[in-house]
Amino acid sequence: MTFHSHHDNVEKQFGSQASAYLTSAVHASGRDLQRLAARLSSLPQARLLDMGCGAGHASFVAAQNVKEVVAYDLSSQMLDVVAHAANEKGFSNITTRQGYAETLPFEDGVFDVVISRYSAHHWHDVGRALREVNRVLKPGGVLIVMDVMSPGHPVRDIWLQTVEALRDTSHVRNYSAGEWLSLISEASLVADSLLTDRLSLEFHSWVTRMRTPAALVEAIRIYQESASAEVKAYFDLQGDGSFCSDTIMVEAHKAA
Repeated sequence: MTFHSHHDNVEKQFGSQASAYLTSAVHASGRDLQRLAARLSSLPQARLLDMGCGAGHASFVAAQNVKEVVAYDLSSQMLDVVAHAANEKGFSNITTRQGYAETLPFEDGVFDVVISRYSAHHWHDVGRALREVNRVLKPGGVLIVMDVMSPGHPVRDIWLQTVEALRDTSHVRNYSAGEWLSLISEASLVADSLLTDRLSLEFHSWVTRMRTPAALVEAIRIYQESASAEVKAYFDLQGDGSFCSDTIMVEAHKAA
């Protein structure tokens, strides 16, 4: 799939689901948002870029802690949801901007912080996107990425990538902790901390939010049922299809 055709697919997948993501409990809450708020509270004068902002939950947390937030996403409909919700919440320090993660429409060295939450697994070229992050960050600027994480082990990794791709055809890859550290280093950024956690996913809302076609929902359930005992135990796979995924929160900085 080419760069542009992939991004067209991402926009098609998420545009019509924008409102569902605003009300999604998985996206609207979580320990990662609490940790993000605590980290950003020490940066009150920061100008921050939220890459792949989705319905804006991380942007709203950031807006309460930093001076200025640019909510950036490929989907114009997502950005409309963010702008409307920001206005309703009284956040006058959030602006929206549309574009690709791999070609940021900003000048060099203009952000103090770049964050991304539950977006990077959709990016066509994560390495290129991280090099763009390096470019737009000021020296000493901070990158914080939060996402679902691959377990790393081949059998578990294949299972996770398969159910993710069946649910959402715009899915590219969930990366392991080691892959994230390599990608960050290759983008000439310096990793500072890495925290992993677990995320419970209720099956019905997980597929409904993405409007996964019935045939693919059935394929996921058949695939889940055929999983090995090891996979079922690792992902805490339940009878209704609900399961747990690993998540990662990694922080890095641009060398001064």
